[in-house]
Amino acid sequence: MPEVTQHLRLTCVVVNWNGVADTLACLASLRLQDYPALSVVVVDNGSTNDSVAQIRAAHPWVNLHETGRNLGFPTGCNVGTRIAYRDGADLIWLLNNDTVAPPSTASAIVQAARSHPEAGAIGCVLYYLHNPAQVQAWGGGTVNLQSAFVRHFMRPTPFDAPNSFFTGASLTLPRQICEKVGIFYEGFFMYCDDSDLCLRIHRMGYPLVLAEDTAILHREGGSSLKRSPVIDQYATTSTLRMLKRVAPHPALSFTVYLGLRLANRLLHLQWKNFAAVCRGVAVYIRERERKFSDQL
Repeated sequence: MPEVTQHLRLTCVVVNWNGVADTLACLASLRLQDYPALSVVVVDNGSTNDSVAQIRAAHPWVNLHETGRNLGFPTGCNVGTRIAYRDGADLIWLLNNDTVAPPSTASAIVQAARSHPEAGAIGCVLYYLHNPAQVQAWGGGTVNLQSAFVRHFMRPTPFDAPNSFFTGASLTLPRQICEKVGIFYEGFFMYCDDSDLCLRIHRMGYPLVLAEDTAILHREGGSSLKRSPVIDQYATTSTLRMLKRVAPHPALSFTVYLGLRLANRLLHLQWKNFAAVCRGVAVYIRERERKFSDQL
């Protein structure tokens, strides 16, 4: 890392896909950050509305990159991460577009990085945008590697368990971690990207460090409808890929995860979602030998 007398170069990466209202609010909050060495990269992930024109008009100061098609959230983040890395960022802050960051957030992230130069990633405390007094996640949580069940921390909790992770709504990676551990696995169109990366960081021996004096407001689900069949399909494929990569006994984990997921959809008579889970399994099987990148 540079000498402590220098400002660490922090680049924030925001991915937009047809969510221009959320993105504009997010960028407005980033414009007010009190940290001087902050730059912003916006990756438009193939929006089909006038997102690009609106972002350019309202925030000409950001580095706006168009992918031309929807690459999925992790790959969209990786596009921005590679741009930030190429441009010399010391810290790469991945931030969901449906968030609002108080003005001190960037400074708090950098301070956490300075205080913990050994950090593999820096997380932030999240609150609900519609209810700023309610914690959404105290940085992240844990993922059960048998059932794939995710539990978010709701109060101060150490992130020393090997299955703990920071939520990708706000996740900052030091430059050297991108070099030594990698970036998001591009086999996830959405979901599982944050837990997969954090588990890899753990396995390489780097700690997760939470910037506890942060309070990011997160709307959550700005680009998707929860429990929609499409989301069920993508989530199923991503989860199976994650379990194959990180679970000690993938076959057992597949059985537990799919048994619970399918039983839940049957119990609630969600026939379209049941079929979507099955389609997600079919995609996983069809593409199980396909190679995806998780490196710069």
